Amino acid sequence: MVRPTRNGNRRQFGFTLIELMIVMAIVVILIGIAVPYYQKSILRARESVLRNNLFTLRQVIDEYSYDRQKAPSTLNDLVTDGYIRNIPVDPMTGTNNWTTIMEDPNNSASQNEPGIFDVRSTSDKVSLDGTPYADW
Repeated sequence: MVRPTRNGNRRQFGFTLIELMIVMAIVVILIGIAVPYYQKSILRARESVLRNNLFTLRQVIDEYSYDRQKAPSTLNDLVTDGYIRNIPVDPMTGTNNWTTIMEDPNNSASQNEPGIFDVRSTSDKVSLDGTPYADW
């Protein structure tokens, strides 16, 4: 838009190309700073879900073992016997495949058929604190 001024010179309103480029550079810098924080927050959320899922599975395995006087032979036993609705998904791998650790036959209630003692993630990645997810 062009408006005449008192002295008759024409003055233009708007932004120059250099001003637009400076604003765009500032926006790009801010986005460059924000993206790593966003990605870390997503990873922290996944780690939190993994911790919660592992806690739930371990607690349910303990309840099953206490109630039945033997550990479950598979994770599907927990579902079929009504201890959990379904096997939770490992957020690091996106599957419900877990590494199961079987109990020592000498220390198990049923020495003929030892059951699941613990579960771990099958992920080969490392957490933000430097420990592998498979060791949690």
